[in-house]
Amino acid sequence: MIVTEAIIVALISFIGTGIGSFGGVLSTQKIVKYRLSKLEEKVDKHNHVIERVSSIELLNKMFEKRIEKLENKVNG
Repeated sequence: MIVTEAIIVALISFIGTGIGSFGGVLSTQKIVKYRLSKLEEKVDKHNHVIERVSSIELLNKMFEKRIEKLENKVNG
């Protein structure tokens, strides 16, 4: 079996392409993981704000009822 220069060049090119593609996939995966973790942090902050607003709305309703009772005592 005779291995010609063309076959050697083709094999080296194939190996280089495989390594390059694998490296590209790994670097892209790292970037996606990083961006996903940052997005999760933003979502957590947003959810925390929503929880705080909900608790403020609940307190507001309680205060409105209390004010209404006091107004009824004063007026009634």
